[in-house]
Amino acid sequence: MNKRDFLRTLGGGLSLALLPRTLFAATTPGELPAIRLIAAWRSLHDLGRDGASRGAKAEGSTDYVGILATDWQQGLARIETAVAVPDRVHGLLPDRDGGFLVCANRPGPWLMRCAADGEVLARQVLEDEKGGRTLNGHAAFDPAGEWLYTTESETGSTQGWIAVRRRDSLRKEAEFSTRGIEPHELLFDAEGKLVVANGGILRAAGDRKRDLERMDSSLVRLDPRSGERLGQWWLKDKRLSLRHLALGSAPAAGGPALVGIALQAEHDDPAERAAAPILAVWNGDSLAIPSRETVGAGYCGDIATGMDGGFYLSAERSHRVARWHPAAPARLEIIAELNKAGALAELPLDGTHASLIGSPRGLGFWHPQHDPMLLRWPVEIAPDNHWTLVGA
Repeated sequence: MNKRDFLRTLGGGLSLALLPRTLFAATTPGELPAIRLIAAWRSLHDLGRDGASRGAKAEGSTDYVGILATDWQQGLARIETAVAVPDRVHGLLPDRDGGFLVCANRPGPWLMRCAADGEVLARQVLEDEKGGRTLNGHAAFDPAGEWLYTTESETGSTQGWIAVRRRDSLRKEAEFSTRGIEPHELLFDAEGKLVVANGGILRAAGDRKRDLERMDSSLVRLDPRSGERLGQWWLKDKRLSLRHLALGSAPAAGGPALVGIALQAEHDDPAERAAAPILAVWNGDSLAIPSRETVGAGYCGDIATGMDGGFYLSAERSHRVARWHPAAPARLEIIAELNKAGALAELPLDGTHASLIGSPRGLGFWHPQHDPMLLRWPVEIAPDNHWTLVGA
């Protein structure tokens, strides 16, 4: 990304609001806990490992991964740790020792485990494994935190695989099929089984999408030990790609914890694509689209756990964040309008879940019982699609 493109990302769509209250209504900073986030971003600044800027670069931007911290009193999101990386980072995980695990963006050539101060503890390059695979941007630790599961694709065929890796060295010890193509995000459900979103898009050289009429996106549930398929589900609309996942909280009214799936539309007709839904929900038995509201321009970039079994959804292309609640399943309530709203994280607060929203304009905070806030960045940065709480 050159300087002009970077500044366009930062400056485009300056209309900004956090809803339903006014943006700078005064939430008392002392009411909010200190928050630390594992994040990835791009910046024109040369950043040290401690996050301090050594000045703007003359040409080009750098990809970083590290830890951000909130300073509610100063209205600032500080950079605690910044690690320069050679490629864009996508999936991020907290490690049990306080550090973090990062995956390079699809088609990802490497993954890396770091300490909280940015020291690289382990790095694995897939080319060294000679398996003809690339990472698809996401990983998940098993519930015990001992094993790392990564989604991968075969080069050329895009057939999907799960690699089971050692936490310490990141070396692959086992693998099994995802029963689909182009798997993206994965998670462990409430019963400890593996749920995988097969994005279903065939890829050509350079990660170019091809033959979209042959899309085959599905949600699959697998035994994490044997790889046995326990169930598989498809949507009727074959041009909806299942991408990102969030495990909902148990609803107060009872019933299973739902899995929310962020959708990205791939229809040939731009109008049909823009009108496509952005959320699917899986209840353990069936996969359904609860809302047809066209608030997201057919593209959901991230999804996070919301209140009482619901979810937060970021729609980067329409610059909106919505929340969905199972008590009103047909509704998507817009809670924020924020340029390039992307990364989401849920913050348990006052018995519910606040939403932390990433944007080139700053870190947004929204909660139904607090005034919304926007914390500015210390230097110009463009955050990536995802972030997660340290120790989440």
